[in-house]
Amino acid sequence: MQRVRRYWDSRLWAGLLFCAALLLATNGWANTNQRGVNWFDENAAAAASGPASITISLSEQRAYFYKGGKLIGVSKVSSGKNGHRTSPGHFRVLAKRPNHRSTVYGSYVDRRTGRVVKANVNTRRDRRPPGTYYRGAKMNFYLRFNGGIGMHASGHVPNYPASHGCVRMPPQMARKFYHYARVGTPVRVHY
Repeated sequence: MQRVRRYWDSRLWAGLLFCAALLLATNGWANTNQRGVNWFDENAAAAASGPASITISLSEQRAYFYKGGKLIGVSKVSSGKNGHRTSPGHFRVLAKRPNHRSTVYGSYVDRRTGRVVKANVNTRRDRRPPGTYYRGAKMNFYLRFNGGIGMHASGHVPNYPASHGCVRMPPQMARKFYHYARVGTPVRVHY
């Protein structure tokens, strides 16, 4: 019995190694990320001629970056939740701000201690307590495209709408979209 078990164990490992080699030879593992989400080909972005454009799919919760009509990158996103839906339409990047902070959503901070007194405030609704100041939520690599709505980096990007209308992106993807988009870049938002 022991001899049979060793024989099958060695055949199992040989089969697994063969499958792994086959996957590597066909680039099955090497390009896995490019068939999924959160990838950006910076070499193609630098080499491609033609204008950049961004498409945001609200139903897929994905953003697509194109240059000269060629797909350069894909990012997962989190758009506006119920009551704060991200509007579909055709827009353009209106402004770029690398270290933007929200003027509406953030925290009230004690002036003396620097400690947050009240988090997750809406300045349109929540009164500022005495002795505090308002500190807006970070929205790094902000690409504004529709009024105060834009794309920006966030540490919380679930696979469903969760923002106050903006399009949240993982920080590494927001940085790349920000770097290669220019003011005037078309942004198409659809379901």
